[in-house]
Amino acid sequence: MRIDSMVYTNQVYGPKNARRSPYAAQTGQTKDALEISDFGNAYQVAKQAAKGTEPVREDRVKEIKAQLENGTYNVPLSAVAEKMAAQLLG
Repeated sequence: MRIDSMVYTNQVYGPKNARRSPYAAQTGQTKDALEISDFGNAYQVAKQAAKGTEPVREDRVKEIKAQLENGTYNVPLSAVAEKMAAQLLG
């Protein structure tokens, strides 16, 4: 092995020719960073909100689905009006 060929190898693979991330050069940071997307943030908020709710009543869901399929599901108009007024008036 020739020792003089190592000089050329060091020039090619040396630290001055190492590629850096274009983002590290722009921000001046060399540490790793984590950025959570807006979707991830919204997911976390929804997950926290769901923890405080009641579990789904599967028996009631099946009952209402059956009524919808049979065409026998009926909601009184007074109940609909009350809910709408409550939402509008806060």
